[in-house]
Amino acid sequence: MTNKHKQGEAQEAWYRDPNEQTEADGSHVDRDPLTSRPRISALVLCLVAGLACLGLAALVWWAAVWTVPGQTYDDMALTNFRGFLDQAPLVKAYLGLFAMPYVTVVICVVLGLAALVVVLVRRRWWLLGQVAVYALVVYGAARMLKRFLPRPVLIHSQASTANSAPSGHTILALAVVLALLCVVPRVWRAPVALVGFAFDLSVGCSLVQGGWHRPSDVVMGVLIPVGLCLIALAVTRGTGMDVPGTRMSSASIQIVATLMLVAGFLGMLYACYVIWQVSPGLEIGARWAAYGVHCSAVILMASLLSLTLGLVLALRQITASPLTRMGLVGRPPAPPQND
Repeated sequence: MTNKHKQGEAQEAWYRDPNEQTEADGSHVDRDPLTSRPRISALVLCLVAGLACLGLAALVWWAAVWTVPGQTYDDMALTNFRGFLDQAPLVKAYLGLFAMPYVTVVICVVLGLAALVVVLVRRRWWLLGQVAVYALVVYGAARMLKRFLPRPVLIHSQASTANSAPSGHTILALAVVLALLCVVPRVWRAPVALVGFAFDLSVGCSLVQGGWHRPSDVVMGVLIPVGLCLIALAVTRGTGMDVPGTRMSSASIQIVATLMLVAGFLGMLYACYVIWQVSPGLEIGARWAAYGVHCSAVILMASLLSLTLGLVLALRQITASPLTRMGLVGRPPAPPQND
């Protein structure tokens, strides 16, 4: 075999997509395992963050359902939210669009079909399996939790005393956004996160406005799909990742994820401060606490959504596009040709 033929075979091996290699061909994997799997630290971070979100959802449910201040807060926010929105008639009219029958469901179906088309066109078969299992688990969790979670009556409630946690519409809306965020190429991840934030916040606020769900139901409806999505990202490998030759850092993801994380964290701190300020009024059901309850509820839902979407955006990027030690960013140079 001539030197030119050997160089040609070597060049083909460098260009070959590691996601399409057979088990017998492990040339890229032997050189750098990051071509076929994310860093172990990234997978561990996804798993820990996902479990933390699920644990926080359980804590929110306990605080909102099994304590008198928690039930008072939810009841006060739910029964007077329409009056609170009267101060912003344009916002109230906008949220009313999502209260119309099947509007949210239709948008979710469109987003879900878009995610399916994208993953099929990109031929990311491992990612397709991740998204399919994720969707089934999220659907099962939403149905089972709402059916079996108890809700003791601790206060004289103006709203219904039946359990409404977690919010199924919030879970559905956020789950399809997260699925789309995970399957789109790198350049579309940040825009999907921003559009998803606006859509999911609108759905959450409209549910409280319509009197269908308490703020804690919406908060749980955010934490549960995010936690399950991060756990799904913890098993990313192979065709669940970007092709090595297309991997690079993303300024849009870095900027958007950082802004969403910082804004979400600061907003949650402020919401907790407002809740602490009105907590004396919650104990006696004082009317003066209502405005603080409504403001903190909106800020809490928006901040938590921003924080969690920013977290998923950042962790999806580090699991999908780890920059390898060999610097496989773009097509590597071809070996020199002999004259």
